[in-house]
Amino acid sequence: MATADFPNALSPEALDRLTASRAEFLAFLKKRVSSPEIAEDILQAAFVKGIEKGGAIRDEETVVAWFYRLLRNAIIDHYRHRGASDRAQDTLLKEVETHQEPDVSFKGEICSCVSGLLETLKPEYRQALDTVDLQERSLADLAGLAQITENNAAVRIHRARQALRKQVTTTCGMCATHGCVDCTCKSKK
Repeated sequence: MATADFPNALSPEALDRLTASRAEFLAFLKKRVSSPEIAEDILQAAFVKGIEKGGAIRDEETVVAWFYRLLRNAIIDHYRHRGASDRAQDTLLKEVETHQEPDVSFKGEICSCVSGLLETLKPEYRQALDTVDLQERSLADLAGLAQITENNAAVRIHRARQALRKQVTTTCGMCATHGCVDCTCKSKK
């Protein structure tokens, strides 16, 4: 079976031995993972890997033992991946549980120069920032209001934020760099 495409591929005899042992391999996996579907997925992936990489096996008698090692490694990889996924979910859950919304009174406080600078932006940018950032509505809502696609709404809000950032930097200078919230700087218009 070794071809130019798969120079390390299993021989046809070795492949026959593996396919004849499929039921035993699947039973082995089912005892070690949480569901028959996962066992089947691992087995299929191992067969693919075995077919591609098994050319190093010269003794057809050892191919089954070699494949069991391949399955054990696949099980370990499965649990490592699942563990990493579980840890990521736990981290996200902790962030959601500990996240606190800002005080309602803070939401109304926006640097006075930023409020004024919104008026200097193009009307479609002003509408995008007002809808998505100030009213906390979705991109779908913006798309509906502006009669554009959601992708275009995402581009518009991105460009609007860039334009506002540029205006704040131009107008407020150092205040913009340090992120003040009680802006008393004078507009440099």
